[in-house]
Amino acid sequence: MIKRFLLPLFVLFSLATHAQQGTASPYSFFGIGDMKFKGLAENRLMGSVSVFSDSIHLNLQNPASLAGLKLTTFTVGASFNSAKYTSFQGTEKAQRSTLDYLAVGLPVAKRLGVTFGLVPYTSVGYRVRTVNDEGVIRKYNGSGGLNKAFIGAGYRINSQFSVGVDMSYNFGQIETTGIVYIPDIQFGTKEANTTDFNGVSFNFGGMYKTKINKKYDFYGSLTYAPESSLRLQNQRVYGLIEYVEDFDPGVVKALDARNEERTLKMPSRFSFGAGFGKERKWLVGTEVTLQQSGNFGNRFSDISSATFENSVRYSFGGYYIPNYASFSNYFSKVVYRAGFRYENTGLVVNNEKIRDYAVTGGFGFPLGGTFSNLNVGAEFGRKGTAKANLVEENYLNVILSLSLNDQWFVKRRYD
Repeated sequence: MIKRFLLPLFVLFSLATHAQQGTASPYSFFGIGDMKFKGLAENRLMGSVSVFSDSIHLNLQNPASLAGLKLTTFTVGASFNSAKYTSFQGTEKAQRSTLDYLAVGLPVAKRLGVTFGLVPYTSVGYRVRTVNDEGVIRKYNGSGGLNKAFIGAGYRINSQFSVGVDMSYNFGQIETTGIVYIPDIQFGTKEANTTDFNGVSFNFGGMYKTKINKKYDFYGSLTYAPESSLRLQNQRVYGLIEYVEDFDPGVVKALDARNEERTLKMPSRFSFGAGFGKERKWLVGTEVTLQQSGNFGNRFSDISSATFENSVRYSFGGYYIPNYASFSNYFSKVVYRAGFRYENTGLVVNNEKIRDYAVTGGFGFPLGGTFSNLNVGAEFGRKGTAKANLVEENYLNVILSLSLNDQWFVKRRYD
């Protein structure tokens, strides 16, 4: 069943990663955009907690979890974002619908599992228009982001310990434009920036599980992603435009054009977490993620309004299943998830730290007679601040994912 879905969905997803805008946030101008990927839906609905492995779900945050796969798993996720942006100039609203990830997990041996897939990792997408008291019009537009094509493996050393690693090829393009038009002057000015980037990164993981009093389970989780590099090809064109109300008029006369090659350091990341619960019944977990983003930078060296500091994310959440083996009550088999996430993003704009926090919750609905499931939930959050001429974002993300499970590589008993 799964095989028939793979090729068309990979094609659809690869096209969508070039066409979609996953955010409308003005903060996505800085660095390489907003961090779009915060885990698969099953983890994200628990505040991005990823401290345990699951035999029928993928966990892309810790590759050691792949060792626990029992069935071939295909998963695809999407989300709908509705946000309100508040600043000293007023309030605006925006909506976006995006594909979030596509991945396949394979249990290729008794102790070994592998995965591969595609993830839009960051996203740039904003449209801003301002008019001051003198009638000067400024327009800013941005699109694109960083994508990850990844492959990973997890191996179970014994009944308690598992280790894993994944490798990602990072690629993408970001385009930003800025337009200034002064009344009673024939021409306005436009600056167009394009950045193409690529690079390779790794993520290492470990997991620990043990019984407590023969009834409860304790989980431990560690991940480490060493510092990596992105190779940037920057192009900047500055010129005159004939102003029209269209958002992006073409350049009439180019005044300056520059090409630049840069290397941007992707910061190292370390996470650790723990969980406690009863298998197939309930779990409560917490996780801390530290990122050395103090040495991170912007795409262009002359962007001086934003700096970066080391970031930290705190996650707390869990799940509850009334009775996973129930035959008479469907809702007893539903997985109920909830969580909380707080993050200092590491971005500092106009000397203000940009923070992001959210509450999450949702449901995992079994699909009749199989191990496949549909996951639905929501994330309510706030990012940034309206202080210092900045923007406060209040957002709602409606999260949807489909996880299909099947058994591959079964040896025939009869010819």
